[in-house]
Amino acid sequence: MSKADSWHIKSRAHQCSISEKPFTDGEVFFTAIFPDPELDGYLRSDFSQEAWESREKAAPLPFSFWRTVYRTPEVEAEVTIADKDDPESLLKMMIEQDEAHTENTRYILAIMLERKKILVEADSQKTRTGLLRIYEHRYSGEVFIVKDPLIPLSEITPLQEEVQKMLSPDEEVSAGEDTSASEEVPADEEAQHSASSMKP
Repeated sequence: MSKADSWHIKSRAHQCSISEKPFTDGEVFFTAIFPDPELDGYLRSDFSQEAWESREKAAPLPFSFWRTVYRTPEVEAEVTIADKDDPESLLKMMIEQDEAHTENTRYILAIMLERKKILVEADSQKTRTGLLRIYEHRYSGEVFIVKDPLIPLSEITPLQEEVQKMLSPDEEVSAGEDTSASEEVPADEEAQHSASSMKP
């Protein structure tokens, strides 16, 4: 899978990319992701509402965009998580390595972080290689583009257990263990999430 299919993009800007005017707390602004063939990936730009609405018709079309509200960063949000057993750190590492065999794991990790309300799904886009889900970090504004592999129901539970073992290698996860109370994604919910990816 190319890097264009799974990409960790920089955090939100604190000023408009056009006017360079700083955003204020509570201000509505727009985030846009543009394809960048030179980098085989995407570039992010943040626009004030005025700058976004006044863009010329001939301006480059974004791959994806969404409306959001600027929040002044808190001290806690600036802490970098470096624990390799943390799902966020593991997801970042796998995206940077961009190995095809981790595609399913990356998706499961993204869903886990969404359930923890750390990632928010901002958009989804269909491409020639499949469906891409675009997540935004609730605190830092970082963007994660993760391919939805449409995991078959029969493969969800074994994959959940595999991911849980990666995060907690010293803990045993039995095949019959009820994972609904853990940080794993319940199979039925995961199936519903995958099924929703077929919507236009």
